[in-house]
Amino acid sequence: MTIENAEPFFAWDVLSWLFVAIIVAIVIVLIDQFFNKKTKKEAVTNDKSKLGSFFYFLIFLKFSKSEKYNHRPKVVQWSIELFPVLLLVLVFRGFIFEPFRVPSNSMMPTLLTGDFILVNKFDYGLRLPITNTKIIEFSKPERGDVIVFRYPNYERTEGYSGVDFIKRIVALPGDKISYKNDQLTVNGDIIGINKVGPYLGVDSGRSMNNYRLVRELIDSANHDILLNPKGHSKELPEITIPEGHYFVMGDNRSHSSDSRFWGFVPEDFIIGKAIGIWLHWDWNYNTMQFSRIGGFD
Repeated sequence: MTIENAEPFFAWDVLSWLFVAIIVAIVIVLIDQFFNKKTKKEAVTNDKSKLGSFFYFLIFLKFSKSEKYNHRPKVVQWSIELFPVLLLVLVFRGFIFEPFRVPSNSMMPTLLTGDFILVNKFDYGLRLPITNTKIIEFSKPERGDVIVFRYPNYERTEGYSGVDFIKRIVALPGDKISYKNDQLTVNGDIIGINKVGPYLGVDSGRSMNNYRLVRELIDSANHDILLNPKGHSKELPEITIPEGHYFVMGDNRSHSSDSRFWGFVPEDFIIGKAIGIWLHWDWNYNTMQFSRIGGFD
């Protein structure tokens, strides 16, 4: 499955609602400006540079720092006061970093259910919020990168529209890959694994107690994965990754819905690279692990 079959990237999420809130605030203030002669006169009086006033308005919804708005309707006052905050959050979440919550065990042992992670949205390049259209490219995703991406939902499964997934890239565009007996092969090279020992799960991961904990040696991004001691996970015959797409897998190989099941991740659907844990709260057990904060890179 490739991008031609994917569901459109756009979906209503936090960024979409932020954008709508910003537009509504601008419209409210502009309507008030149009009907309020006193405000219009005040704006003209304080205007020293039309270009400067224009940019000041785009940031603060005022034409100058000295412009008064306490006499204006409450909805206008609230719009002016909240607008810079909304704009700052939109810019931060849209272009720099965005927080995400890990909802399942599919990335154990690297990430646990209840990990709140920070995603770097500019490492691969600048993209427009909401549409994810690339403006500038800085680098390409690499094997071993843990990425957050919009699920392409090739089958149009109900409930998965606009859902974000987190997985690890194991193959790049043009790579030949196969997976058999929990052994990954990329471009004819068998990816080595080193035994670490039995895994000790906590909270929502307790069901994975005594799973095989091994270290997968993929390029320079060596990482731990979990293997079910009672049987192998889903296999994959050799395939070639199409251009502009990536093959991803969860580190918990027997409990991950990934490219082995539903297909490739289009590059245009990649939101960013996961870089760290800033909070852990497992809502299934109401437990917080402070030791996980700052972990994973």
